[in-house]
Amino acid sequence: MSAACMASVALVFATVLASLRLRVVASEEEQMYNFRFVRHGRDAPLVSYYNYIVVGGGTAGCPLAATLSERSRVLLLERGGLPYGNRNVSSEYHFADALADTSPLSPAQRFVSEDGVVNARARVLGGGSCLNAGFYTRASAGYVRAAGWDARLRALRDGLLEAGVTPDNGYTLDHVPGTKIGGTIFDRRGRRHTAADFLRKAHPKRLTVFLHATVSRVLFRRGAGVAKPAAYGVVFTDTMGVQHHVYLRRGGAKNEVILAAGTLGSPQLLMLSGVGPRAQLEKHGIRTVHDQPAVGQGVADNPMNSVFVPSPVPVALSLVQVVGVTRFGSFIEGVSGSQFGVPVHGRGAARHARNFGMFSPMVRTHARAQLSVLRMKFETEFAAHLRQTGQLGTVPPKERTPEAMRRAAEVMRRLDRRAFQGGFILEKILGPMSTGHIELRSPDAHANPAVTFNYFRDPRDVERCARGMEAIERVARTRAFAPFTYANHTAMDAAFRRAAGLAYFPVNLLPRHPRDTRPLQQYCRDTVMTIWHYHGGCHVGAVVDQDYRVIGVQGLRVVDSSTFKYSPGTNPQATVMMLGRYMGLRILKEKRWVRKQRTGDKH
Repeated sequence: MSAACMASVALVFATVLASLRLRVVASEEEQMYNFRFVRHGRDAPLVSYYNYIVVGGGTAGCPLAATLSERSRVLLLERGGLPYGNRNVSSEYHFADALADTSPLSPAQRFVSEDGVVNARARVLGGGSCLNAGFYTRASAGYVRAAGWDARLRALRDGLLEAGVTPDNGYTLDHVPGTKIGGTIFDRRGRRHTAADFLRKAHPKRLTVFLHATVSRVLFRRGAGVAKPAAYGVVFTDTMGVQHHVYLRRGGAKNEVILAAGTLGSPQLLMLSGVGPRAQLEKHGIRTVHDQPAVGQGVADNPMNSVFVPSPVPVALSLVQVVGVTRFGSFIEGVSGSQFGVPVHGRGAARHARNFGMFSPMVRTHARAQLSVLRMKFETEFAAHLRQTGQLGTVPPKERTPEAMRRAAEVMRRLDRRAFQGGFILEKILGPMSTGHIELRSPDAHANPAVTFNYFRDPRDVERCARGMEAIERVARTRAFAPFTYANHTAMDAAFRRAAGLAYFPVNLLPRHPRDTRPLQQYCRDTVMTIWHYHGGCHVGAVVDQDYRVIGVQGLRVVDSSTFKYSPGTNPQATVMMLGRYMGLRILKEKRWVRKQRTGDKH
């Protein structure tokens, strides 16, 4: 991207921050210093009182809490830690390392869906904006209307246009059909700016943030003559296992608990608090506060299928910035460069790195005491290059066993460095139409719930994927891509596969091997992975109303991606940030209206 374009992106993000009157801070150390209201959960009082309790300091929770603090006392509870000072979060060049980190304090908590696809959920102040590839783009105008709200890249770009994904929309944050360059939350130095930055100009005396504070349940009570149970506080546990009780301040009719814990966290917490399907609650010994069968239903993850296009020449690092928005419901994006095995930091790093970054199969575990002797030996020998994300698209999801991942990692280790030159073209389908559900595994708030996404259950999703893969194949055959591709599969074999003596490659390749005769529909099912855009479980109209209040109870809202029926556009983070800010302003407006009405009644 040109310097002028990068400057435009930076200006756009600065404009978003300016809506909160945020001051630009020169260094990460200064950012940490300015967060005087951020403390460790173990330092919290055993009992405290606030006007608003926001559960989840993620992409929606941070702008929401910052906005509410303009006029009220707000507590923001986040189960993870700070994003600052962690290069796996802050540096573009270490983007995949955060997803690969499986330690107890990792900003990404891994889970495997019941479909067999490895996935991750955020566990850090700033949420998913600390883990993603940085792409920043708005939802479409139609999506906004339906929700009821007020209103290095030339080869891929040129290839998409040549393949018929038109028109050329240039640089834009708008979601429009055709090919475009979107924004990024990485600055020119490759440093990430997350949703946590919205807290920089929160009112320092009205906002309190506790980190490493895991909320176990929302507290409800029934008042005399009141039909609906009302939320009046939460219970959270610190890292020492000590329970803390936080209550809403009395005398405020509009004081509320607001869940912003994400697609997995918010439905899970509702169920742990007694709001959900009665049979499931009783199965885990949870008293039913409100029987709500829709909680945890309609969860979806946009399936992602990718192919690696090896290049005979080095390719510059580029995370997702160019996207093709097709008219048949598929989004085509590209990720390329040194992220996939030719690192730019650390003495001798190039000697050890043999992976495909965010598309690498092997995971690095930290539970060494539980490993077999053989696996421990394997990890000891190859620990330097096993920081990978668990993505393995060369076999069907149910066959992605630890043994299959280890085998793929061993193949990567033996590949010539030339094999890592190139980039991935990936496609994500609109919607999707296929949905699943979330269920509790246990009453433990620290544990991941069981998640089923039912990838490609709806045939419309399969057809969209097949058409997207056809478009990718056309892109890879364009003149724009010719300098960065091998002429055919034989040329690729000669370059690195046969030289390494391998009959297997750990990622899906373009051009496809002549022996791969699967129909594209089956290819989509077999190679599906996640792009981490899952959503749903607390749909508007089913679990929450148009004001995001939980139906059937009082004093409780959900404001995050779990309320989405469909993923907004090519990347949801800009929309989720906007939702947090937007709802913060609406809630403050409601509170001012109630205060004004009460004043008028007295006169």
